[in-house]
Amino acid sequence: MIIIPAIDIKDGKCVRLFKGDEDQVTVFSEHPAEIAKEWEDSGAKWIHVVDLDGAFSGKPKNYNVIKSIVDTVSCPVQVGGGIRNIDTVREYIGIGVKRVILGTAAFNDEDFLRNSCSEFPEEIAVGIDTKNGKIAVKGWTEVIDQSTQEVMQNLQNAGVSVVLNTNIDRDGTMEGINIESAREFINESPIPVIASGGIAAMEDLEKLASIEHLGLYGAILGKSIYTGSINLKEAIQRYS
Repeated sequence: MIIIPAIDIKDGKCVRLFKGDEDQVTVFSEHPAEIAKEWEDSGAKWIHVVDLDGAFSGKPKNYNVIKSIVDTVSCPVQVGGGIRNIDTVREYIGIGVKRVILGTAAFNDEDFLRNSCSEFPEEIAVGIDTKNGKIAVKGWTEVIDQSTQEVMQNLQNAGVSVVLNTNIDRDGTMEGINIESAREFINESPIPVIASGGIAAMEDLEKLASIEHLGLYGAILGKSIYTGSINLKEAIQRYS
């Protein structure tokens, strides 16, 4: 289980949202690249970056900040948020991003999804954000009426290499992982899963480690490592 620290960017700053609400934001740093270096120095093998402005607007807004992160660290970086066309995918891969995460567009534009996976095999992931058991899109503002199983089969057929599952109801709340929901999702996924949302303490990582054999590839840590409720270095040493 790879432990992956998250850097969420809004207005060029490193922030965390509460339950995906863009109006409930806490700024943790004005310098995201410095935070990325700190996480790498703690042992991170991947850095997870989200352009929140991009996620809400539908097009990348923090490209230069993301480039500075990629240029600062030597570990691979995965990026999501507002990636809706092949040119944006190419731009990110072109500056050294190792994995591009598609969200809304993966559900709205099947040709784009398939073309991305075909052109960049093993480098395309899809974010599946769940809210009350439903899949949410457009910056977590809309839910779609498709079963998880059906969605996952379509993604596998398209060639998606990894799926990120965020439980929006827990994201940024520090309430702890909803392990039943995570287990159910991983069981339904034929694709390796990275879990996120609500991971607040080492006990949550312990719970996730217990279902790693089902197909859990990694866990994303956000607010917990910024508030200090989880020590990133210790978590990586114990679980990665």
